[in-house]
Amino acid sequence: MLDIKFIRENPEIVKENIKKKYQDAKLPLVDEVIDLDARRRAAVAEADQLRSARNALSKKIGMLMGQAKKDPSKLEEAEAVKKEVTEDAERLSQLEKLEAELESELHKRMLQIPQIIDSSVPLGPDDSCNVEVQRFGEAVVPDFPIPYHVELMESFDGIDMDAAGRVSGNGFYYLLGDIARLHEAVLAYGRDFMIGKGFTYCIPPFMIHGNVVEGVMSQTDMDAMMYKIEGEDLYLIGTSEHSMIGRFIDQVIPTEKLPQTLTSYSPCFRKEKGAHGIEERGVYRIHQFEKQEMIVVCKPEESRNWYEKLWQFSVELFRSMDIPVRQLECCSGDLADLKVKSCDIEAWSPRQQKYFEVCSCSNLGDAQARRLRIRYKDENGRMQLCHTLNNTCVAPPRMLIAFLENNLQADGSVKIPEVLWPYMGGTKVLTPKKK
Repeated sequence: MLDIKFIRENPEIVKENIKKKYQDAKLPLVDEVIDLDARRRAAVAEADQLRSARNALSKKIGMLMGQAKKDPSKLEEAEAVKKEVTEDAERLSQLEKLEAELESELHKRMLQIPQIIDSSVPLGPDDSCNVEVQRFGEAVVPDFPIPYHVELMESFDGIDMDAAGRVSGNGFYYLLGDIARLHEAVLAYGRDFMIGKGFTYCIPPFMIHGNVVEGVMSQTDMDAMMYKIEGEDLYLIGTSEHSMIGRFIDQVIPTEKLPQTLTSYSPCFRKEKGAHGIEERGVYRIHQFEKQEMIVVCKPEESRNWYEKLWQFSVELFRSMDIPVRQLECCSGDLADLKVKSCDIEAWSPRQQKYFEVCSCSNLGDAQARRLRIRYKDENGRMQLCHTLNNTCVAPPRMLIAFLENNLQADGSVKIPEVLWPYMGGTKVLTPKKK
C-alpha cells in the first residue's frame, strides 16, 4: 500500500507503475483514490470546524445563561444558540458517518494499488519474460535414465500418495523411512545453516487473524492461497513469513534492534495447486508442505543490500548439497502487488533437463510495514516505516526432487552430501529397497 500523500502528489508515476505491471484495469483506482481522499479531507475539515465552533458556542451559552439572571432577554438569545448547537451536532454526526464511509472506500482501493517497483525490474506481462541472471554449478545430464520423482521415492519405500489420497484427497502425501528422514535432515540443515549466518531461529503460530493476512498479502493472493477456519477469524498460514511479519504489527522497533534477522520453521497450507501438467503430479505442487524461511526487517537504506545477501544464501545452501542452480529475475508482470523486486532461485532437474523454482526472494519495501504499522525512530527521533524481506531457505518435499535427481547414482542409490551426514546419522548413501 502506497502513502496517500505520494499518490496525491504523484498520480502519473503511480499510473505508469500500474502500466508497467500490465494491470491497466486498475488505472481508474488512482483518480478514485484522489477523489475519495479529497472528499474525506473536506469532511474532516468541516467536522473539525464544527467541533471548534461547538466549544465556543457552549461557552457562549453558559455566559448568556448567567446574564439571563439579571437580563431575561438573554434567555431567548441563549435558546437560539442552543438550537444552533443542536443543528451543528446533527451535521457533525452526518460528517462522522460520511468520514467513516469514505475512509473505508479509500482503504479498499488503496489496497489494490501495487507497490512502486524497483527501476531495475525487467518489464514483461508474465513469468515467460523473467530473465536469467547467472548460473551456479554445472548442469549435468547423466548417461542413465532418471525416474519420475515419485517412482524414485517409491524405490526407497519412501512415499505413499495412494493412502494419502484416501485419507485427505489429492495434493497430500505420506513420506516414509529414509525419504522422510532426508526431508527432516534438509530442514534441520537449513535451520543450522541460517543460524550460522547470524539469524535467530523461530517457530511461529501456524494460524493468523484476518487483519494480519490483509497486512502481508494482496486480496488476490489471499483468495488463491489461504484456508480460512470456519466460524473463526483465523487463517492457516501459506508460509511462515505471514506470522513472522505479523509479529511486529503496531510495533515501534528500537533502532538498536534493527535489522531483525530471523529464520522460521513452519508447515504451510495452500489451496491452489497451480497449472496442470505432467510436472504438477507428485509432490511438486501440494496443499501441505514444510519450509524453513528467511525473514529480515530493516531500515529502508539497508533493504537492497539484504536482498542481495538473501538470494546468495540460497545459492550457497543448494550448492553445498551438490545441486546446480540459477538466479532468475522476476519481471514486472510476475511480481505480486506488494513486491518491489523479486528473484527465484531455480534448481536443475536432470530428468526434465530444465530448471525449476525452489526459492523465492523478495524485497517488499515498506508495503507490509505500512499496512501493519511496523515502525522505528530515526536518528532525528522521527517515526519511519521499516522495510521487510523474505526468502525461502528450503521447502521440502519439492526441493527433494532436485536433491534426489542430482545425487542419483547409476545403480539407483542416492549419494548424501557431506553437509547432511550429521543429520542422517552418518548415512552416506541411500540404497533402494525395490528394483
